[in-house]
Amino acid sequence: MIGPTAWRAVDDGLAIAVRVTPRGGRDALAAGTPEHFAARLAAAPVDGAANAGLIALVAKTFGVPKRAVTIVSGETARLKRLHIAGDSTVLAEIASALYGPRA
Repeated sequence: MIGPTAWRAVDDGLAIAVRVTPRGGRDALAAGTPEHFAARLAAAPVDGAANAGLIALVAKTFGVPKRAVTIVSGETARLKRLHIAGDSTVLAEIASALYGPRA
């Protein structure tokens, strides 16, 4: 596959891979490696606070309600797979914009 594999369009939205750094200062979602986005979260990985923070951050970044973002796998791991419900074309454009123009 050419280009990043950090996201892929699915029938009802977008599937993304994210590497989370809890207690990373302020919340930010950016391009990581071609395999995953990089998320820095202020929240500590205690009692689901980091996962809740990640869901809120992804929802805000992609302009969807929090209920549209689901952690599919990696609930207790740094590498997580998420599903974002919505228009896959629009969501993929946002994901692509996070990675910037290709050289």
